[in-house]
Amino acid sequence: MKTIPFLILLLSVFSCQSQTKELSLKPKPGKAVAVFAEGCFWCSEHVFEAVYGVDEAVSGYSGGAAKNPSYHQVGTNTTGHAEAVAVFYDPKKVSYSQLVDAFFASQDPTTPNQQGPDIGSSYRSIAFYSNQNEKKIIQDKIASLTAAKIYANPIVTEVKPVTAFYEAEDYHQDYVKHNPNQGYVQGVSLPRFNKFKKTFKGKLK
Repeated sequence: MKTIPFLILLLSVFSCQSQTKELSLKPKPGKAVAVFAEGCFWCSEHVFEAVYGVDEAVSGYSGGAAKNPSYHQVGTNTTGHAEAVAVFYDPKKVSYSQLVDAFFASQDPTTPNQQGPDIGSSYRSIAFYSNQNEKKIIQDKIASLTAAKIYANPIVTEVKPVTAFYEAEDYHQDYVKHNPNQGYVQGVSLPRFNKFKKTFKGKLK
């Protein structure tokens, strides 16, 4: 589990019964949306919002069957959901394929139910698709990385159709931006982001 400030932890304990709301994944005209899970959504949100062509990344929960789950509930690893991000973007500026590249460049996709220090099914790697073309792009990328022997271990990223996405509680949104000196941010989020910037071949803002 991520270490969060005591006040936020206290608030989350008292509000753990409060429910989140399903976020509409219908983009504005001329825009598109992609959903990814790759461990801590604080890290993921910060990564994708740095990619040129991305308008916004929203932290939330997806991949499970439980409706309107809270952060506390997802953290028990019993809801089937993973911490995820909904990435709203301009397809004229960045392609879905490039976002998939960013997805793989910003994580270790070979660690089952784990990303860095975060362990549990809520931190597993999932690439969601909304149509068969997106599914093929993901599968082709996995095949390419595997053939190139980029990793010593097999890629365990799940490839799943996107269903419901539940927006996380307000204090999780833009967490790295609002809490740059927080311990987890300094020790995990920012080093992961800096590594991503060196690895990703696409255009950043």
